[in-house]
Amino acid sequence: MQKYISLSEAYKSVAYPTIGHGKRNVQVLKEALEQFEGDLDSDMYGSGAVIEQFQERMAQLLGKPAAVFFPSGTMAQQIALRIWCDEAGSRKVAYHPLSHLEIHEKDGMKELHHLEPVLLADKTRPVLLSDVLSLKEDIACLLLELPQREIGGQLPEYEELEAISALCREKGIKLHLDGARLFEILPYYGKSAEEICRLFDSVYISFYKGLGGVAGAILAGESDFTEQSKTWKRRHGGDLISLYPYILSADYYMKLRLPKMERYYKEAIEMAAMYNQCHAVYTIPEVPVSNMFHVHVDLPKEELERILIDVSELTDIGFAGYITEKDDKGCVFEVNIGDRYASLPQEKLREAFALLDEKLSVKD
Repeated sequence: MQKYISLSEAYKSVAYPTIGHGKRNVQVLKEALEQFEGDLDSDMYGSGAVIEQFQERMAQLLGKPAAVFFPSGTMAQQIALRIWCDEAGSRKVAYHPLSHLEIHEKDGMKELHHLEPVLLADKTRPVLLSDVLSLKEDIACLLLELPQREIGGQLPEYEELEAISALCREKGIKLHLDGARLFEILPYYGKSAEEICRLFDSVYISFYKGLGGVAGAILAGESDFTEQSKTWKRRHGGDLISLYPYILSADYYMKLRLPKMERYYKEAIEMAAMYNQCHAVYTIPEVPVSNMFHVHVDLPKEELERILIDVSELTDIGFAGYITEKDDKGCVFEVNIGDRYASLPQEKLREAFALLDEKLSVKD
């Protein structure tokens, strides 16, 4: 009799899940707040030492004159694009067809700001210089997501980024960075956050994705831009009476995890190689360029779920909590490497991969 009813239940119950930093529960906030004195004053409606000092530190880290803390990246990015479109007197912005704005935000940019997307590149690769050169429409802003999450965290080469940045400046197109996972790509590029952000007019980063904070985002750029973003933040209802739980957790987990990004990146390369040795499995990218990659398996979703549940029951290793059907016969799941990987018993992990390969070879 099977011990676990679903793949999600199996992943939550095993002793050794392989993905991420750990459970997103109340302990995430408790651990962060324990580092601060209880008499620390909270921020109020976007003002106060807690928020202002953090914004200054983030601006310095990203190499921009100013930065504004937002409760969500969805809000921050829509506002950034609205500001650039108003400045240009154009409603058109360009981005990848699998951008977060296009597939996860219920058309918020279109319905709230009446902006018009121009989709660049096909769905299998990042935006390249050739895509920007082939634009047939005038646009106010180009958004680049680094890494491109929906295609396994792929990246353009750095020289490609430099060329796109130079072209945008030549043509008067604002370049915005969807850098939700910016810090995860620094080891691959061998660049600092400031060096990468120098190529962009505005930058967004997330504090809960690779960093594992509670929530929140930063939007950075020139001072005039960030002052306008504060006005739009108020219009969007983003000036909560206090944002300090998000700010303090962001501060704590940045200090904890920024030094580990190189390790996460190398561990992702190591784990992707183990997946690529299994029957009917390949990863995109084959060699990860960040701590993220996608695992593609040439099996129907239901069959792979049963196999992963069996492996979990026999080894106490969890590979994924959910998988998604592809257009053809196969399926895919995402891997992002965080704190958990370093604590995995390597012998048990190798045992789990050997068992996975064995079960997949029977199906192959």
